[in-house]
Amino acid sequence: MSSLFEDATPSEVKNAKGLHLITMNTPNGQKVQIMLEELHDVYGTEWTQTLINIMTNEQKKDWFLRLDPNGRIPVLLDHTQSPPFPVMETSAELLYLLKFADKNDVFGFKDEVERSQALQWLFFWHDAIDRFRNETLRVYGVLEIQLSGKYTGTPRDYLAGEGKGKYSISDIGTWPWVKGWEFSGFTKEEMNQFPHLLKWIDRIAERPAVKRGIGEKYQQK
Repeated sequence: MSSLFEDATPSEVKNAKGLHLITMNTPNGQKVQIMLEELHDVYGTEWTQTLINIMTNEQKKDWFLRLDPNGRIPVLLDHTQSPPFPVMETSAELLYLLKFADKNDVFGFKDEVERSQALQWLFFWHDAIDRFRNETLRVYGVLEIQLSGKYTGTPRDYLAGEGKGKYSISDIGTWPWVKGWEFSGFTKEEMNQFPHLLKWIDRIAERPAVKRGIGEKYQQK
């Protein structure tokens, strides 16, 4: 048995074929769930999954910590690698899927400048979460500036790419945290100062893969 696994490791984790996602239907989990669903729509990408309950600290047990010493969901496990290769941290997981499962860069960019822009927005949001509690409105304001085209004169549909932009990992990595602004205690009146951000939230919410990526499939029974 690989040193990644122990007797307590769920059988569907250690015996999986191909990609396997260990997740819970939280904003962080939804980032990778959505990416996998989008890849399925384009390439027919298949994966299996294990749903855990982080409220019971399952992610702090030894079997999980072997895969992610930081003890955070989600974890992406690639059984096509030998030995199986675990990927932790959502931004790293999105980039891993972009590299190994999105051969045509449908959710990334071949142009290096556009790729850099996508990475900047992906990492901006990843870093912003660490400071999120006290500066949520400022973060929303930064996203509004980018989407409104305040300094470029061209409103955008998506965060990265030329012109109006292209739906990419920068949107996938940001949207799950932004969509739930109501639950962060903000009113509709407060959010009205971010009209382009609100349209962006609604635009992405309509994607079939996004609906599946946050849907019943990832709800624990």
